[in-house]
Amino acid sequence: MDATVAQWARAELSTASLGDARRTERAITVLAQRAAAPTASLPQGAGTEADTEATYRFFDNNAVEPAALLAAHQRRTRERVVEAEEAIVLAVQDTTKLDFSHHPEIEGMGVVNNGKNPGLLMHTTLAVTPQRVPLGVLDQQIWTRSAETLGKKSDHHLRPISEKESQKWLTSLDVTRAAQAGLAKTRLVSVGDREADIYDLFSHAHTLSQDVLVRGAWNRRVDQAEGSLWAFLDAQAVAGAVTISTPRHEQTPSRTAILTVRFTSVSLRPPKSRQQEHLPTVRVWAILAREESPAPGVTPIRWLLLTTVSTTTLEQACERIGWYACRWVAEMYHKVLKSGCRIERRQFDDLENLKRYLAMDSIVAWRVLYLTLQGRQTPSVPCTVFLEPIEWQALYAFRFKTRTLPTTVPTLDEAMRWIARLGGYTDRRKNAHPGTTVLWRGLSRLYDIASAWQVFTSFEQKR
Repeated sequence: MDATVAQWARAELSTASLGDARRTERAITVLAQRAAAPTASLPQGAGTEADTEATYRFFDNNAVEPAALLAAHQRRTRERVVEAEEAIVLAVQDTTKLDFSHHPEIEGMGVVNNGKNPGLLMHTTLAVTPQRVPLGVLDQQIWTRSAETLGKKSDHHLRPISEKESQKWLTSLDVTRAAQAGLAKTRLVSVGDREADIYDLFSHAHTLSQDVLVRGAWNRRVDQAEGSLWAFLDAQAVAGAVTISTPRHEQTPSRTAILTVRFTSVSLRPPKSRQQEHLPTVRVWAILAREESPAPGVTPIRWLLLTTVSTTTLEQACERIGWYACRWVAEMYHKVLKSGCRIERRQFDDLENLKRYLAMDSIVAWRVLYLTLQGRQTPSVPCTVFLEPIEWQALYAFRFKTRTLPTTVPTLDEAMRWIARLGGYTDRRKNAHPGTTVLWRGLSRLYDIASAWQVFTSFEQKR
């Protein structure tokens, strides 16, 4: 096992409360194994037969709580938020489905995709800087849907939110508020997509005095003369324009777009279906960013953002738009977890065992994503912010087929591209950043290369 990845794993999990110091040590070992080979099977990652057996026993141990594993990482995440010294850190949220069709016999599994496939639902909250660098997982909720009750609750709008899946947004907000209590210099802002446009979330945010930023989905009733949110915003004058970059998504390439910007404060009225509850209006700031002249064949961008953060200038409105654009980092995180760590391909017979494994790979997926995005935001810093000397030296020697090392430590951008090359990256376009896929492949190879280099240099020194 490479010493550097072992040190990282210890920093993440050394505070895990698993009831026995030996369990914590095994957790650290397993996390290091998974980080060193995220795409590998458990036997491949463990290496020896004894380690493989010990790893399976660990995941089969009911005394190991998945929440306890994640809690240690979440503690480190909050520490990284403090260390980042950012005025604003975003708590970006996203929900994904985990489809286990390849292994449908897992005991206790629910259903996804309208009940067609066995699976789980996961809602993750990541701490992300406005520069799109993920600092770790703040909250993660996992639940199942029952095939027997799927789509049969006709009283959905009458039930309290605590009995709905929408409660996930409020639960995440509670966790964000708890994290905020330990931050003196950083303001956390919870960020959600259209699914988070829930009256209860805005009301809860005001109760907690915790900020939110949500993309609007509904033409809500407002306390203004126009009566509806869209009509009120359309009546506002254009304050200016902003240029944004959108990431590549499935078959849609990345592009830049120019958006006109309108913004105003507004009072949201509660839904008509809840008039009997005599709920108060909720004051928020609304920002409408709209692409007026998209290229032919391109679906125009139209974002209606609702936030509790005061927005009284064009500069502030553009900043809020930038915050929302950071939400795709959470989507990328789930992609790494599924495609890089291959979580949906793991075969366990028991749901609790799978959850323990998922807690481990949730931490590994963050590490891969962190390297990807940190390299894009601070390309000129020394690569030692992520790699230990033995790692970058082995990487350099392997890349250039030399024993002679440079006198200056390579930059993070250089090291990231060399690692990506190990994973199949061609680097044909100098301005193109390596993606997560080639990076997790490259990292798996780097740990083997570094181990070999360490043995080689040790042997040379003894001669």
